Amino acid sequence: MFLGEDILIWLVLAFGGAMFAGNVLAVVKPPKKVAEGSLAQAPRSRSFAMAAIGLIAALWALLSLVS
Repeated sequence: MFLGEDILIWLVLAFGGAMFAGNVLAVVKPPKKVAEGSLAQAPRSRSFAMAAIGLIAALWALLSLVS
C-alpha cells in the first residue's frame, strides 16, 4: 500500500496532537501584539473543548498503533 498501511492512524495522531497543542498554547500564551479585528485572547471554553477532542483523537491513534 502507498505510504504504508497505518497512514491514516499516523495522520490522526499528527492532527490530534497538533490540535491539542495549538489550542492549549493559544490559551496559555496569547499573542503579544494583537492585529486589528482579532481577539486579544482565545475563547477558553471553545479552546479547551477543541483541545479535548484533539487529545482523544491522539490517544485513540496512539493506542491503535500500539495494539
